[in-house]
Amino acid sequence: MNTPTKAFAFLFALTWLTGVVSGQTQVDPKTAIRMLNSQQHQFEQAIVQVADNIYTAVGYHGANTSFIVGTDGVIIIDTLRGPTSAAKAAEAFRKYSDKPVKAIVYTHSHGDHTGGASAFVGSEKPDIYAANGFGAATGLDPAVDPIAMQRGARQFGRKLSPAESTNRGVAPASTTDHDGGEGYLPPTVTVPSSGLKTTIADVDIEFHLAPGETNDAMFIWLPNEKVLFSGDNFYHSFPNLYAIRGTPYRDVLAWSNSVAEMAKFRPHVLVPGHTMPIRGEEASTTALKDYSEAIRSVYDQTIRGINAGKSPDQIAHEVKLPEHLKDKTYLIQFYGSAPHAVRAIYAGLLGWYDGNPTTLNPLAPKQQAEKMAALAGGPQKLTEQMEAALQQQDYQWALELSDHVKWLDEADRKLARQVKIAALRGLAAREYNAPNRNYYLSYANELESGRLSDIWF
Repeated sequence: MNTPTKAFAFLFALTWLTGVVSGQTQVDPKTAIRMLNSQQHQFEQAIVQVADNIYTAVGYHGANTSFIVGTDGVIIIDTLRGPTSAAKAAEAFRKYSDKPVKAIVYTHSHGDHTGGASAFVGSEKPDIYAANGFGAATGLDPAVDPIAMQRGARQFGRKLSPAESTNRGVAPASTTDHDGGEGYLPPTVTVPSSGLKTTIADVDIEFHLAPGETNDAMFIWLPNEKVLFSGDNFYHSFPNLYAIRGTPYRDVLAWSNSVAEMAKFRPHVLVPGHTMPIRGEEASTTALKDYSEAIRSVYDQTIRGINAGKSPDQIAHEVKLPEHLKDKTYLIQFYGSAPHAVRAIYAGLLGWYDGNPTTLNPLAPKQQAEKMAALAGGPQKLTEQMEAALQQQDYQWALELSDHVKWLDEADRKLARQVKIAALRGLAAREYNAPNRNYYLSYANELESGRLSDIWF
């Protein structure tokens, strides 16, 4: 299950050489689509038995839910996004036990882990465990809900056609979301900051607070079975240290430390919040150690760059993972992105200003565009440069030039929009980072349909 085929291993090696080592996620289109298609084995729908009386449902929604059978009841770890998908997983679990649910555990408060709880509950009301400080995991001010929802739909490709969809990096492209959150049940037991060790249905279970993707995250440890449930602090992809839908700063250093703490337990089975479990003490422990080191490496390199006076964009193009981690399949940037993480770390620690007085009070976008056009020899010349960049498949440059041309009163704004759409689709075709790919395609579709105002274009 966790050993890739020779072709799969070769593909990943090629990926590291062409993409991840440089920190970017653009490869040739055929390789990009092959990689994304290959990643789908990580969330194909299945009930995976990870140990005696322990089962994980993968692919029933974006996240995983797990089922631990005790003497007189069962424990559920995470509950998917809504009761429809959760009910299907619960029905599949019932092939292994019809005992009542004694406890539900939320590893963190993201909605895809909490919204389906009611589907697991019968007449007997279970205890529901969550970390001290459990709450709205996005951390965004409700004032920005309208744009956050729009950006979230783009990141996950929620409105893409089947022909455009691949996957979400650590989840299927299409999930049942109409009832998201409708099955949520509030916690009844708060796990203190010091953690908690208890016994439920004769199963010894430990709760360890582990801030990372969210501040309210925790991992679950079964000491007798040596199974560790990581929540979303580990999954089979480079971690999403920053989500392009928009998030407050995720404490990257704390995330690295939390994963390092998990590795100390040397689990025999590692059950991620998304993607397939990893079996074996060596494989599980190595994966956690590597994950922690990768996160810490991006953090340390960013700090060195910051203290050298470099800008976030410069650092983002320079950061590379250590050579000995380059062939690790669970560090391919299918979901998270090292360049995005760099910019998030910079802004999280220092704010938006990069220290360069040139950027302290930059020209307005329209002024910049007018001066760029003057340098090019006029709006027509700048437009020609934009078209040439597109023809040469220099898609990022074409994209940037289109944003200048669209501000010029004398320029062909309709043409600039067409170039931007084509450039976005060109970039999307080369992307193996699923959120990037989905965002490019979603934005292109919105531009083409006229749903975006002139402000957005």
